[in-house]
Amino acid sequence: MDSYEINKDTVALIPKDEKHTIVYEVDDSFVVDKSTLKIMEESCEYFGSSLEGRQIGTSKLVGFTHKVPVVVEESFDLIFFPTISPSNKECTWLAYSHIFKPGKFKDKTIIELKNGKKILVDASEAVIHNQLYRCSRLKDTLQTRKINKK
Repeated sequence: MDSYEINKDTVALIPKDEKHTIVYEVDDSFVVDKSTLKIMEESCEYFGSSLEGRQIGTSKLVGFTHKVPVVVEESFDLIFFPTISPSNKECTWLAYSHIFKPGKFKDKTIIELKNGKKILVDASEAVIHNQLYRCSRLKDTLQTRKINKK
């Protein structure tokens, strides 16, 4: 598959190699002929912004400057976070809304999803917990702004 935009069923984008990504959805997984970064960039553009614009927006809202979570699409709460620097070809992107619980597995992390499935990611449990906290802060800040605008 050579085209893919993130949607509400997207759980994870895991690099297979520099030009291919394993896409995990709630009930499926498949390979896309693009890097994780390219999928993130094109998905943000599909929903009307650039990845860089989303990253800058997150930084302005909550003050994070590195490995910032991004709101790919706001009405579906599509918030994704990187496990390492997004410019690194080994960066995995995970959907905040689908994660139930991370757990340590050697030097990696098993992510238990809300649907009961599990995926293994090449990141420490501490990194995943920190990124989940960042997503939570971003989501809370956005919700507070929506409430205060009414």
